[in-house]
Amino acid sequence: MFKSLRFALAASLGAIAIPLIGASSASSAASPSAPTCIVSLSPTATETLFAIGAGPQVQAVDSDSNYPTHGLPTKHINALNPSVESVIGICRAATGASTKPNLVIISYDANSIKEKLTALGVHVVTQNAPTSLTGALAQIRQLGSLTGHVASANALASSMAKSIAADVKSVPAHPTKKLRVYYELDPTYYSLTSTTFVGALMKSLGVVNIADAKSTSADAGYPQLSAEYITSANPQLIFLADTICCKATLASVRARAGFAKVSAVVNNHVVNLSDDVASRWGPRLSLLMNQITAAVKAALADARLWK
Repeated sequence: MFKSLRFALAASLGAIAIPLIGASSASSAASPSAPTCIVSLSPTATETLFAIGAGPQVQAVDSDSNYPTHGLPTKHINALNPSVESVIGICRAATGASTKPNLVIISYDANSIKEKLTALGVHVVTQNAPTSLTGALAQIRQLGSLTGHVASANALASSMAKSIAADVKSVPAHPTKKLRVYYELDPTYYSLTSTTFVGALMKSLGVVNIADAKSTSADAGYPQLSAEYITSANPQLIFLADTICCKATLASVRARAGFAKVSAVVNNHVVNLSDDVASRWGPRLSLLMNQITAAVKAALADARLWK
């Protein structure tokens, strides 16, 4: 299942868009003591670092970091199989000689890289996938503190919190409408429950997550469902978080055995999400929440679902 860092993180966790706060912002200039060579082995951290104005300090990123689309360093490291050698000499001093990074950020401790780098005097910070919005925003603020961009990080976190709160408030009360939702992580029917970060965001909108009924303590909130269960649960709304990795679409879902009669497919409530946006908890989290909220409101307003 773990074809990329996206899936590895999912196992440990899951239009109002917040604009990136660029280096030109008045509050984005790093303090004199801020790290000058940062290595980000977390796609989420990479997005956040650039959003708060710390992009010029980042000299290497992991292979899955692909956003923002411009300005990323050319040096890439495989975060699922990192070596000390690939990290330790990545930075260049003013003399041109290689030097250790001031700060390495990870979200997945592959090959015990944190212990190995720490033993060599490198400052390594772990930012695991959070279990709540509060945790996600705390990580943004932490990166601001670590990199000398406190004001920008606080502004970003506050904007995101306000945007997500506005989304939740925008959904009308619907006590008699139990909207059944299926959230797909990959075509083998891995899903997520309301105990996960993204699942909790959906729960705040008052939906019924069909994966909740099939979760066990062994799956850590990420059960693998069956086609038979999904079709029998008859979700009215389907989110596809596997559109990039696996080319999932409404047409491909409809072609699966038994899915052509599922309510979400019949009534065109199958929503394509970006795999990257759906699996990260940085600046674009507000975009994900906005997409989910818009889809929930559209389904609640569709009279065909409530006959």
